[in-house]
Amino acid sequence: MTPLCDQATAVRALVESADPGAVWAIGGPEGPRAGSEDGHPAGAALDVGGLTDVLALWPVVGSLVEEGALRLHTPLTAYGGAAAADTPAGTTAHHLLTHPGGTAALTRLSEHLSGSPLADLAATRVWRPLGMTDTRFADGTLSAPLTDLARFLCHLLAPASAPAPAGISRAWTAESLRIRTGELTPARGLLWHPAPHGVWTHHAPHDGGPALWISPRHHRWAILLPTAGQGALRTAFREAAFASTAFE
Repeated sequence: MTPLCDQATAVRALVESADPGAVWAIGGPEGPRAGSEDGHPAGAALDVGGLTDVLALWPVVGSLVEEGALRLHTPLTAYGGAAAADTPAGTTAHHLLTHPGGTAALTRLSEHLSGSPLADLAATRVWRPLGMTDTRFADGTLSAPLTDLARFLCHLLAPASAPAPAGISRAWTAESLRIRTGELTPARGLLWHPAPHGVWTHHAPHDGGPALWISPRHHRWAILLPTAGQGALRTAFREAAFASTAFE
């Protein structure tokens, strides 16, 4: 087994050689274990607009499911005309969560059911309860420091360590991190996608965007915010962070 210090050194060397401006961290339920803090202070605001779907929309939808306001397999037409606007007949929240391009309709549905903007819902239901006090929408995009991203992922690995904010309970996380598309390809969970080594990922739709990974099996998470045009780094980073059991 590769020692932890050697594993961290290997990941750091990979990032510094491929994209020295990237922000990254690897950790477990207790917090970060290695990262780019020296060059990028953990409390500095970062543009994470490419992760809005998983940091804001996914837990908000989970909170609506858990309180009974939303059922995943109920057609959107049951919730009123505004909720189903511009969606094919019979579309459900489950369809939107497991297919690309459904997040705009999911945002509209969440705001319709709650009567509040997504930014307010995420702040009150998720970020504040988790202590993500510096995560916010500003100038049309989402920003957050590395410390807040780590809090979010730590809670996904160990939701029993603190009262679960609405939408990221153990049950909702478990439901999301399993194949929900049967034998269809590509396989998908609920806004999360399976990857090798028992890992689930969520990343920006464009190459070179930010990405999160989580592996409940290995009690490990990882974050990578590459600089522009470094999409190829994501696969190599995931392999370096999860192929070894050194962080277990």
